[in-house]
Amino acid sequence: MVRSDLIHALQCANPELRPDEVRRIVDLFFDELARHLSQGGRIELRGFGSFHISQREAKKAHNPRTGQLVEKPAYQTPRFRAAKTILARIQPANDVVRVPQRHNEGGSS
Repeated sequence: MVRSDLIHALQCANPELRPDEVRRIVDLFFDELARHLSQGGRIELRGFGSFHISQREAKKAHNPRTGQLVEKPAYQTPRFRAAKTILARIQPANDVVRVPQRHNEGGSS
């Protein structure tokens, strides 16, 4: 599903809203999520999952083209952890759902 599919599905479920209104709601939703994450916040959508920022340490890596050793600086990356209800929906019914353990917010995951 891409953004336009989501907008179309929401429009079909809410015919009283104009397409431009639905598009604006979707844009505001994603803009707010991105803004909150960019400020280091954690987002929890109950029954769906949570987003947080993970700190990645600086490390040495090899340039695959030249083989030269290069320094990769520290950086931040968004992480997502699916809720148990989502995991249960995507796993076959006969499989055991294994939920990863929670890591500290400040540590690397």
